[in-house]
Amino acid sequence: MKRTFVRCAMTGIAALLVAAGTLVASDQPSLKGTGWVLSGLPGRTLVAEATATIRFEADRAHGTDGCNQYSSGVTTSAAAIRFDPKAASTKMACPQDVSDQASAFLVALARAKAWRMEGRNLELLDGAVVVARFEPQAKTLAGTAWSVTGYNNGKQAVASVLLDTTLGFAFADDGKVAGSAGCNRFTGTFTSKGEALSFGPLATTRKACPKPEGILEQEQQFLAALGTVATARLEGDRLELRAKDGALAVSARKNSQ
Repeated sequence: MKRTFVRCAMTGIAALLVAAGTLVASDQPSLKGTGWVLSGLPGRTLVAEATATIRFEADRAHGTDGCNQYSSGVTTSAAAIRFDPKAASTKMACPQDVSDQASAFLVALARAKAWRMEGRNLELLDGAVVVARFEPQAKTLAGTAWSVTGYNNGKQAVASVLLDTTLGFAFADDGKVAGSAGCNRFTGTFTSKGEALSFGPLATTRKACPKPEGILEQEQQFLAALGTVATARLEGDRLELRAKDGALAVSARKNSQ
């Protein structure tokens, strides 16, 4: 009788421990669907305007290492994380300090074996050693201003902004947008929800700008590109606006405050 009681008690305790473990695991936040901006690599001072990011979607991690875009398989659990060492990446050349930081960032991802939340921030760890720190990626466009770095010219190509011209826009908290199309100013409205973004009709001034050559053609193509926008994706200090078919409409960099 005594042995039976002890066996039952131990079985009950084990069941409670399993249940408790399950409860703890279920209370852990999930990384899926979240986006982050690199805020620290221990032992390094981050290079200004070389922002690295990570975005968790299903079983993959995407982002920029500050120089190139990358995509990697990733497996996560309540506390463990593993990145596929064979990450796909673009092959742009960057300044040496940016390339060095990008390499260090990818090495940190490869080393990471665990993750944890410290307040609102994310830390990746190798054992007890923190290999990278991240802050949450901003999710709202309201109250931000951007300088355009490229736009779809309507000829199945992304064009760079002409020298001595400026393309840009700012999103106000009241749903209004205003900016420069290179020659003329424009104003209008925008609607944003999650990654969905659309612009209302845009009104422009009517200045004539003969120089530099091609400025009015650039303006027409840029405003037409804004009219095709269906989604917006934030990657650190960079913004990609895309059409319904996924084609890049406008790329921009966030203006410093």
